[in-house]
Amino acid sequence: MDLRDLWAESLAGMLARPVRSALTTLGTVLGITTLVVTLGIAATAGNQIVGRFDELLATSVTVDVPPSSRGPLVSWDAPGELRRLRGVVSATALAQNEESSNLVVTANNLLDPTRVFGQTLAVVAAGPNLPETTHGRLLAGRFYDAGHVARHDRVVVLGEQAAAMLGITRLDHAPAVFINDRAYTVIGIIGDLRRERVLASAVLVPPTLGPDFGLKDVTRVLVATQLGAAELIARQAPLALSPSNVGELQVIAPAGPRRARDGAQDDVNGMFLILGLVSLVVGAVGIANVTLVTVMERVAEIGLRRALGAGRRHIAGQFLLESSLIGLTGGVIGASLGMAAVVGVAAVRQWTPVLDIRLALAAPVAGALVGLLAGLYPALRAARMEPVDALR
Repeated sequence: MDLRDLWAESLAGMLARPVRSALTTLGTVLGITTLVVTLGIAATAGNQIVGRFDELLATSVTVDVPPSSRGPLVSWDAPGELRRLRGVVSATALAQNEESSNLVVTANNLLDPTRVFGQTLAVVAAGPNLPETTHGRLLAGRFYDAGHVARHDRVVVLGEQAAAMLGITRLDHAPAVFINDRAYTVIGIIGDLRRERVLASAVLVPPTLGPDFGLKDVTRVLVATQLGAAELIARQAPLALSPSNVGELQVIAPAGPRRARDGAQDDVNGMFLILGLVSLVVGAVGIANVTLVTVMERVAEIGLRRALGAGRRHIAGQFLLESSLIGLTGGVIGASLGMAAVVGVAAVRQWTPVLDIRLALAAPVAGALVGLLAGLYPALRAARMEPVDALR
């Protein structure tokens, strides 16, 4: 059989029942569309996630300061040296240990057995630049400054969750909290700590009050950098903070944007790829079922072709090509709908669509392959028919 004749016969067989062919193609369309949308949205969302969190994640460097028997490795004034480095926006030293992480803090020193005023909270000593470094926002009052530190003022700032647990919502009457039976004036409530969320449930005290809670030495330094400078600052920070103890400081640098984008794509792919594969399997089963029904309906035609000299390979090739054409058609339509869906979602969300031209070219091939595999059994069954049995 000439290839042109084979193509014409297969196309005629597919178009003989257009409604059935359209419904059969729908399964492949849904599968291919789901796959294209999955991969397109994954790439677009990954790019968007990196864009949104670059400013927060890719501009944050943390330096852990281990305890040392030789004395403090980093002084409270050391973050000032970091701010001299090009690319550093702000730096703050913190001090926290196990002893200060579970202290009873009360908003009232009256003993009332019918009410609970005390909460177990963490007390953290922090430098005055904490709001700027952690991108925090003062919900009420103010943060302590260099003047409070120099005067050893007994003031504290509460994280928003700590303030809620203690029942402190207003600062106009200068409320106080009691820690270790000593009163400290609350001058501010800070929230939106996107970088250090654990501080939302902590009591923040100036470095000069740290020794009251065993917080004499710096345990961590937070550094906020300009976009693109984090990697360089991560290498320079230990030397600027403590030149003689560079090897003992541990620097935690942010992951690169490419890693973050790839991770986002993997997460989205993992969630939706199974859905696309299931849709493809359903489409393949539909093609196989309809092709098998077509074979049973065209038994007389198959017998007549065999009687007129058509070989087994001709019959098998005709039905395989029909099923492949159905899959190819579904692949082309699915790829087009998938691309349009990715652009539509990106437009609604005001994202920049990320489309891979290779995906648009591979989707129809995948559809044709699904159709080819789905039609394999029906085609073999048609090819095995004997002319006499088929005509009878």
